[in-house]
Amino acid sequence: MTVTTGIETLLAAARARIQRYTPERAFTAQQLGAVLVDIRPEGSRILGGEIPGAVVIDRNVLEWRLDPASPDRVDWTSYDATIVLVCNEGYASSLAAATLQDLGLARAGDLIGGFRAWSAAGLPVAGGR
Repeated sequence: MTVTTGIETLLAAARARIQRYTPERAFTAQQLGAVLVDIRPEGSRILGGEIPGAVVIDRNVLEWRLDPASPDRVDWTSYDATIVLVCNEGYASSLAAATLQDLGLARAGDLIGGFRAWSAAGLPVAGGR
């Protein structure tokens, strides 16, 4: 018999060990050198807009691009980088940030409420329909 963990338990465990940022705190962190990484699908970015200065990395290749030991990594990644992941509502980003921590990126976190919370807070957004 396989023992399973439900998504709510998995999400709570991920969030208990990552740094979570309010939109305002994420904005300040970005100004101080943190890298905001937008993992939303292209369609969401087209409709909702993008955070100026955020790096877009598709969720399906995130670990390969941000693992400093990966031959497919982006050139700026490092084990001490402060990375704030952004998804649409702050769920997928929590799970992804926990995975990045498993890869050794101890300062990976996420944006509470995702892009929607960022936009609702009146922070800068470029484009969108």
